Amino acid sequence: MNVFDFQAALLDGTPIDLSRYRGKVLLIVNTASACGFTPQYKGLEEVYRQFRERGVEVLGFPCNQFGHQEPGGEAEIGAFCEKNYGVSFPLFAKVEVNGPGAHPLFQHLKHAAPGVLGTELIKWNFTKFLVGRDGKVVRRYAPQTKPEEITGDIEQLLGR
Repeated sequence: MNVFDFQAALLDGTPIDLSRYRGKVLLIVNTASACGFTPQYKGLEEVYRQFRERGVEVLGFPCNQFGHQEPGGEAEIGAFCEKNYGVSFPLFAKVEVNGPGAHPLFQHLKHAAPGVLGTELIKWNFTKFLVGRDGKVVRRYAPQTKPEEITGDIEQLLGR
C-alpha cells in the first residue's frame, strides 16, 4: 500500500481519491487553528506556492485531538485559514490521527514513518509527512520543524 490507495473528504465533504496526486510530491500535515504552531500555515502556504508548479502538493488535515485546538466546523476552519493565512492548498475534513478512530491514511503514515523511539503515535498538531512521487512515505517531521526547513528535502525529491 501507499498514500495513493486512500481516500479522504475535503472540507466541503467531497470525497477525493488520493490517487489524483500520483506522480506528485506530497507534504501531509495534521493542522489546528488554535495551536501555538498555527502560524506554520503561512510557511506551508509559502512552500505550496514555491513548489506547486514543480509538482508539490500540501495537504492539510485539521484535527481536534490535541488540546481541543480545532473546535470549529469545516466552514469555519476554511474561512479562518483563508482569511488569516491565505491558504490555497487543499484542506480536508477534520480527522482523528490517533486511536481507534484514526483515519486510515494516518494509520498508514504513522506505520510507514514512526516517530522518536519507533512510536507510531502523533504527539501534536503540525506533524508533517513527506511523500515521494511514488506514494511512499519518505520522512516524518516533528511539529517544531518549520515548513521552510523541509524545502531541501523537497528539492531532493523533485530532482529524482
